Amino acid sequence: MSNTLDFSEEKLRRLAGSRSFERGLGYLSSVSALEIGERTITATVDGTDAYEVELTEHASGVTGRCDCPYGQEGNFCKHCVAVGLTVLRQAESVPLQRTAAASRGRQLTTWLESRSRDELLALVRQHIAGDRDLRRRLELRAAAAGDDPSAVRERILGLLDTRPFARHGYVERADARRYGLQAAEAVSALRTLTETGRAAEAVEVARDSIEALARTYGEIDDFDGSIGDVANGLAAVHLEACLAACPDPELTADWLVDHLLGDLSDANDILLPDYAGVLGATGLARAHERAAAALRDNPKGWAERYLMEQLMRAEGSVDALVTLLAADLAPSGATHLRIAQELERTGRQAEALHWAERGLHEAEPDRGPETRLVDFVCERYTRAGRAADVVAVRRDVLLRRRSLATYQDLRTAARAADCWNETERAQALDALRTAVRPRMNLGLSGSALLDALLDEGDHEAAWEAAVEGYAGDRQWLTLADRIRDHRPADALTVYLRLIAPLLTRTGDATYEHLTELLLSTRTCHRSLGTEDAFISYMATLRTAQKRKRNLLALLDRHGL
Repeated sequence: MSNTLDFSEEKLRRLAGSRSFERGLGYLSSVSALEIGERTITATVDGTDAYEVELTEHASGVTGRCDCPYGQEGNFCKHCVAVGLTVLRQAESVPLQRTAAASRGRQLTTWLESRSRDELLALVRQHIAGDRDLRRRLELRAAAAGDDPSAVRERILGLLDTRPFARHGYVERADARRYGLQAAEAVSALRTLTETGRAAEAVEVARDSIEALARTYGEIDDFDGSIGDVANGLAAVHLEACLAACPDPELTADWLVDHLLGDLSDANDILLPDYAGVLGATGLARAHERAAAALRDNPKGWAERYLMEQLMRAEGSVDALVTLLAADLAPSGATHLRIAQELERTGRQAEALHWAERGLHEAEPDRGPETRLVDFVCERYTRAGRAADVVAVRRDVLLRRRSLATYQDLRTAARAADCWNETERAQALDALRTAVRPRMNLGLSGSALLDALLDEGDHEAAWEAAVEGYAGDRQWLTLADRIRDHRPADALTVYLRLIAPLLTRTGDATYEHLTELLLSTRTCHRSLGTEDAFISYMATLRTAQKRKRNLLALLDRHGL
C-alpha cells in the first residue's frame, strides 16, 4: 500500500454524489478519533449519534463504511465524506502516520511471539470474557477439534440461525452484515472438520447447513452478496468433504437430485457435474434415473430440464443434450446459441455454425435474434474471412432492431469490409428515421436517429433532425452542449426551454440540474455579449423562486 492517498476531493464527490458531498462539508469539525493505518482510515463522526466510519483504500480508489442508517444501506455517506476530506487536509502527514502504523504492527507481532504459552492463554481468556463473538468462534473451533458430533452440529447450525438478527421475521440490511460475519464461521468450522479427518461428519453437517441457510435466505437483505458467498462457501465445503469421505454414491445422488429439484436450491451454485468424481458410474446412473423420471412427470419444468442438461454434460452425451434442448427452442434464438456452444465445445464447428444460423432465421422478429447469437455468428464469419456476410447479418439485425447499438455494429462491420460509404450510411440512417414518427416531444429517451448522429458528431444533421421532432430532452441537452461554442444562440434557446418546467418543481436533484442549466445559459450569454440580459433574467428568476432556500443557496455557491 502506498504511503500517499489514492483519492481526491473529486473522487469523494463522485462516490457520494453532490448532495452527500455538500452535506459532508458541514461535518468536518465533528470528526474525532482519526486513525490512519496501513490500509484503512477509521474515525468517529458526531451526528445524530456518534457514528463509526472506516475508509479502505484499494488500487482502484477508496470504499467507505459507516454505521449510520444511510451508510448501512451500502452508501458512501456524508460522514465518510467528512473523514475523507479531513484526511486530505492533512495529506502531508499521511506517510509518517502510515509508517508509524506499520511499525506498531511489527512491534505487536514481535511482542506476541515473545510471550510464553501461559501469558498468551491469560490474554485470550481476558479477551473472550469481554467479547461474546470471539468466545463463540473459539468455542466452535474447540468443539470441531473434540469428539462430540452432536455438539459440533448444534453449534454450526446455531451460527446460521437468523432469529437473533431478525426484526419481524426479516434480517434487515442493518443487521445482515453482522449475521454474514457470524454465518461465515460455519464454513470455517466445516472445513476444519474435513482437515482433521472427520470428513464424513462434515458431509452430513454441511447438508444440514446448506438447507438451513436456504430456508431463510429469502428473509435476509443480502444487499452486498455476503450471505450468498456464505451459501456458496457451504456448498464448496460439502463438495470438499464428499471428495475426502467418498460417501455412498447412490445416497449422494439422491441428496443432490432432491436438493436441485427442491425449493431450496436458489441460494447456492451446486452443480451436479462437479460431483462426477464422487458419484462415479453408479451415482451418475442413479441421478440420471431420478432426473429422467422427474422430467417425464414435469416436461416443462425448468429445474427438471436444467438438471438433465447437467447430467448429459457430465456424461458427455452431446447428441442427447442437443435433442433435449431442440425440443423447446426459445423465440429469441437463445436455445440455438446454447446448442451451438455445446457442439463447438466438442469440436463440431460446422454443426455449431449451422445451428447458430438457424437461430438467426428462426428467431421471431419481436423477440430476437438475441445479441449474443448475432455476435457468435459474426465472429465465426470474421474468422473465416466472410466480411461481406458479417455486413449482411448486421444490416438485417438493424432492420429488425433499430437502435444506436445495431447502427454502430453495422458501421463497424462495413468499415472492416471497406464498404461504409455515403449510400450505406444513408440507408442505415433512413432505417433509424422510420423507426419512430417525428413529433415535437419524444420525452426523455428520444430517438435512435439522434443518438447515431450525435455519436458521429454530425451536429448539423442532428440539429435538423431535432427540429423535425426526433429529439427527446436528454438529446436536446447533449446537442446544446455540443454546439454551445459555435452556435450559442441556438444552444441558449434549448437551455431556456429545458429550464422552464424545472422552475415549478422542488427537490435537491432538481435544483442541481437547474443550476447546471443556468451555468450553461450564462456561458451562452457571455459568448453572445448579452451578459446584462442574463443578469436581468437571474434577478427575475431569484425573485420568483425566493421561497426555495436550498435553491438560492446553491445559486449563491455558483455565483449565479
